[in-house]
Amino acid sequence: MSARERLQFSIVIAAPAKRVYEALIGPASFKEWTAPFMEGSYFEGSWQQGARIRFLGPGGGVGMVAEIAENRPHEFISIRHLGFVAKGVEDTESEAVCAWAPAYENYTLLRVVEGTQLVVDMDAFGDMTDFMTETWPKALARLKALCEGEGGA
Repeated sequence: MSARERLQFSIVIAAPAKRVYEALIGPASFKEWTAPFMEGSYFEGSWQQGARIRFLGPGGGVGMVAEIAENRPHEFISIRHLGFVAKGVEDTESEAVCAWAPAYENYTLLRVVEGTQLVVDMDAFGDMTDFMTETWPKALARLKALCEGEGGA
């Protein structure tokens, strides 16, 4: 497995930080904006700092297990990825997981004249980098559309 690489993605959304934050973590809006990664994905658990959370594909058989390292509402969320979920079972100790975990995914919401700039910083490895580089802009475009649409998120 290749070395850890830090990827960064950014988008300006014409909406207040509160609306962007709520769209990031709201169960229905989360399903919508994360669909480019895996259609039907969702989360189980809490976004409270220190809480365990699982990001799952349809049916819950595959995904990631993580904890919320930090959550400052409307400002910053840090997710510490701890392992995989395979066939519904968490794996946080295998050699494959220990080669990369923990990995971080951070969301910074900055107030700008146009509304909110969302900056996503994440750790990526090997073949994951191309997929993330291709998919994040699509996911952020969906989030932007959700936040800027009539009625917001």
